Amino acid sequence: MTGQDIDPSHLSSSQQEALGTYTAVTNQESSAAVALLERSQWNVQIAIAKFFDGEAPDPVEEARASFTSAPLPPSQSSRQEVLVNGFSRSPRTQTRSHLDLAPRIVHQPDNRNVYQPPFLFSLLFSPFKLLYRLLSGSVGLFTYLFPNFPQLLSGRAGGRAQPQRSKDTSGRRPLNSRDTASRFTREFEEEYGHHDLKFFENGYAHAYDVAKADLKFLLVVLLSPEHDDTATFVRSTLLSPEVVTYINDPQNKIILWAGNVQDSEAYQVSTALNCSKFPFAAVVAHTLQDSSTSMSTIARISGLVPPSAFVPRLRNAISQHSDALEQARASRNEQQATRNLREEQNSAYERSLAQDRERARQRREAEEARTFAEREQKAKAESAEREAQHREQWRKWRAQSIPPEPSSSGEGITRVSIRMTSGERVVRKFRAEADMEELYAFVECFDVLSEVGPPSKVSGPPNYDHVYRFRLVSPLPRVVYGYEGAGTISSSVGRTGNLLVEPLDDDEDE
Repeated sequence: MTGQDIDPSHLSSSQQEALGTYTAVTNQESSAAVALLERSQWNVQIAIAKFFDGEAPDPVEEARASFTSAPLPPSQSSRQEVLVNGFSRSPRTQTRSHLDLAPRIVHQPDNRNVYQPPFLFSLLFSPFKLLYRLLSGSVGLFTYLFPNFPQLLSGRAGGRAQPQRSKDTSGRRPLNSRDTASRFTREFEEEYGHHDLKFFENGYAHAYDVAKADLKFLLVVLLSPEHDDTATFVRSTLLSPEVVTYINDPQNKIILWAGNVQDSEAYQVSTALNCSKFPFAAVVAHTLQDSSTSMSTIARISGLVPPSAFVPRLRNAISQHSDALEQARASRNEQQATRNLREEQNSAYERSLAQDRERARQRREAEEARTFAEREQKAKAESAEREAQHREQWRKWRAQSIPPEPSSSGEGITRVSIRMTSGERVVRKFRAEADMEELYAFVECFDVLSEVGPPSKVSGPPNYDHVYRFRLVSPLPRVVYGYEGAGTISSSVGRTGNLLVEPLDDDEDE
């Protein structure tokens, strides 16, 4: 079953994961991606390498092709005729082109490692190294001060001056791909002046990947400064208005990459593209009829070609492959639109799910807050009820210990007039040596003491500290009488007193 007949939903989970990873990196159609992953045994790394570097021909398929193309014996000719007439050939065989594959060249600059001798050898030879530096510095200083002295020595030794050797300028410092492209652009402008060509400011491999990913045409121009036709080709053809206009036309979707073959990267590209003559130009494009990952050389232009022939050859090569690339772009845009729509739907679903989760969290927090408030309110009500029960029990218990009112009015008796919170005035006599707390207890237990009948025996509430929620005040002058450490009634109020009962607020109580 081919990749075009496979529905991605019918793949296994591991295959779907590999397909998703591969399409996310290469942005390739699902049908072509499945076919390439099948040929790569569903290895994502191998499939990505085949996509970017080009897929090498399958030796099994080549063996089958050579076997089918070999002449058959006469006894099998009729059988072959029946097979040919009865079954059609594979569309892949019919549409197979004869274009040369354009490999992806990854330039590696020649960075030679400097040999570092062991530390012991460096230490032993350090005096000789120092002496050499001193001598070379002295000789350099002498030749700087007397520049004509070496010529006089050579004239006396040889009798006549020997011809000066020409300096070798062919060697170029190896740089990385980006710096090499920048150096070529700078040297090109220095040699031929300002121009409107837009060279790709990076290496060949990067331009190759961009052309493959964006489905554009890669125009490779290789120049050799030592060739006699280079300057004429550049000035009359490459920089001609019709060539510059055609290359810069965005509708043609051309990426221009150029290089000097004296550089290592450009030389490797010339070898890979089978360049046999300079100046050289080639058009590289993504050929879908060969493979879903192949990049092929669709046109070669060698030698000194005038603009009237250069542009038609470019136009002819590009027009032959524009329709296929345009269909691939449309399919890719459709897939991208579908992918964007799916991502938007997933994003909307995630936002809706997040909103539902947030509302559920808010409801849960509100329910927890309501339950906590109810629990707190219930606890406060139970505490208040328990406090009231303890208070009432304490009042009954304390009323049992209040001594009766003294009958005499002589010495040792204090007469106090008390206005209750209800407005009732109560006049009672107390023993002079009684504490102020007894006066407070009388006011607190007045309702219990006023009940008819003998009081019942009640024990005090356990673990309860009673707090009086009122205070006794003398109106004129205003004096507040406390009960903690206030002494006796006679020392605080005197023999007679007129007091008011003022309730305390909760804040004052605390």
